[in-house]
Amino acid sequence: MPFEPQVDGRALERLLGRAPERLELLGGGGNSRVYRVSVPGGDGFALKVYYRDPQDPRDRLGVEFGCLEFLWAHGIRCVPRPLGTDPEAGLGLMAYVPGERMARPGPGDVDASCAFLADLHRLSALPAAAALPSASEACFSLQSVAGNIQARLDRLRALGPGLLDASGLGRFLAEELLPAWEAIRAQAADRARRWGIPLDRDLPAEARTLSPSDFGFHNALKADGKVFFLDFEYFGWDDPAKLLADFLLHPGMALDPGLRERFARGLLDQIPVPGLGERARLAYPLFGIKWCAILLNEFLPGPLHRRRFAAPGPLSPGECQAGQLAKCRAKLRQVVAENDHFILFPAPD
Repeated sequence: MPFEPQVDGRALERLLGRAPERLELLGGGGNSRVYRVSVPGGDGFALKVYYRDPQDPRDRLGVEFGCLEFLWAHGIRCVPRPLGTDPEAGLGLMAYVPGERMARPGPGDVDASCAFLADLHRLSALPAAAALPSASEACFSLQSVAGNIQARLDRLRALGPGLLDASGLGRFLAEELLPAWEAIRAQAADRARRWGIPLDRDLPAEARTLSPSDFGFHNALKADGKVFFLDFEYFGWDDPAKLLADFLLHPGMALDPGLRERFARGLLDQIPVPGLGERARLAYPLFGIKWCAILLNEFLPGPLHRRRFAAPGPLSPGECQAGQLAKCRAKLRQVVAENDHFILFPAPD
């Protein structure tokens, strides 16, 4: 059977314990490719091929399968069942989850998301959870969040003048994104003083939660009325304010305003962390600017190569970059508007 160059056929046979019958590319996220594997007389499997780069040491396979094994060991069944890995070949084998992408999630789907995140928070109290890693780019103080954002913006600003000028990115940074960032950062500092939230103080361990980190309906399937959640490459300990903000801001989803408010209020009700509402309101526009920077990753060499591995397509790098710049401009408008007229959940001002 012919395999894609990224799939080690012998390693796959060892994981399956038999020869596969068919390998069907289902697609990929930002960092991996996913295949459906058919076997004679079987229900089928999902094979994930993880992107690996010497410049990016993150163990996406180890993190995801450590997460899935932990969740399955503690009774969570709305995630894929982990079956085996071959770290050398970069392969992870899971039970295949049948289902459909949700083009129009409804209130019940939002409630299922809140219930899953509440389960993760409940599991955070278990002794076994202490051995789990921090989520990718976890920041436990708001000052660290601001530092992470500034570093991302500095990397973009340091790109070659030819690319910055030809793509329009340089002008967008100078005239729109950077001024908005400076205004939002100053406003966050003022609010933090007035609300008594020290920007430089780390969130205590008991206020943290286990988080999928890249969570939303873009990483979910629905089958027989049940929602299954996928993609835990960035899983780990994180700030629940980031979890809330990322779901509401994720560019991979376009939820109706009522569903966004339902999620925000539902999560605040089900994750009983003192002061979470105020902290989330303070953090929300910061993470909005971070998402703007993330959308511009295609201008950076490493992320662009990773995306082209995960989802190869006909678009040139320039076309991808132009599309991402347009998405970033739209996201920035949303972030600024929502920061000026915040209605998602109660806040001190």
